[in-house]
Amino acid sequence: MLDNTGFNLWADGYDRSVGLSDENNTYPFAGYKLVLNSIYNDVLSYAGKTVLDIGFGTAVLTSKLYEKGCAVYGQDFSTRMIELAQEKMPDAKLYQGDFTKGLTEELKRNKYDAIIATYSLHHLTDEGKVAFLKELLPLLNDGGAVYIGDVAFETRAQLRQCKQATGEGWDEDEIYFVYDELKEKLPNLEFKKMSHCAGVFTLRR
Repeated sequence: MLDNTGFNLWADGYDRSVGLSDENNTYPFAGYKLVLNSIYNDVLSYAGKTVLDIGFGTAVLTSKLYEKGCAVYGQDFSTRMIELAQEKMPDAKLYQGDFTKGLTEELKRNKYDAIIATYSLHHLTDEGKVAFLKELLPLLNDGGAVYIGDVAFETRAQLRQCKQATGEGWDEDEIYFVYDELKEKLPNLEFKKMSHCAGVFTLRR
């Protein structure tokens, strides 16, 4: 999945707990590198590359896209995360806001080639996910797509299996994606499995 520039998302600023979970192929971050690299390569396939990142954190993925010349916009709840991300991406337009209450007005005024959200939208209910994704679609340029990388499962049975295997380590506060349930309300939704507990969703306009 890596491009020929040796894209190493996990080498610089990679949270240790995320790294250990991914390396050991355990919940919740098994497949993390594959998820980010898949989105990275898909976004760079666009000609325009204007990107909106929702819940970007310290901009592990977005800063790599920024380095490749993408125009980056973003929204995050944490002012500290915004400070850290802005240091990596001085020209990025980053806004503070709780995306569970929607995007900031500034971000709604633009159009994007790609809208990405990695390990952030699991804070929304299943109904909230569908409503939020439908709100994002009109913000895409022609041919654009929404990319979601997260803890995700093809079926509810697979989620339950992972929960049972995880035991007390399971996070009850997070609401994970189940593809076959979401697809009923979002027929154009595509899913690419990256590990037993992670995958990438693509939703095109």
